[in-house]
Amino acid sequence: VGRAGQTWKGNAVITGKYIKPGWRPPEVIKRAQPNLPDLIPGGSPENPMGAAALTLSEGEYAIHGTNRPSSIGGFVSYGCIRMYNQDILDLYDRVGYGTPVIVQ
Repeated sequence: VGRAGQTWKGNAVITGKYIKPGWRPPEVIKRAQPNLPDLIPGGSPENPMGAAALTLSEGEYAIHGTNRPSSIGGFVSYGCIRMYNQDILDLYDRVGYGTPVIVQ
């Protein structure tokens, strides 16, 4: 999940559910990658959120799909939890707002 220095742990709840969400890079990502646009539209092949996203109450984190399936299992994110698109769509259907999420 998170790359070195970008991991977190704690308790959160699901605060949002989005299919093909648009993505606005947080400031920490914009500093590291200043050429990113301010908004990548949902459904765009460049959008790292993939097919769906579940936003969390802690920080600017989400459980989401990916536009780069080869990144799954690597320490590449800025703290988000990436899933294969088919898996995030399955999870999306199984959880609701307020569902607890524990990151250890």
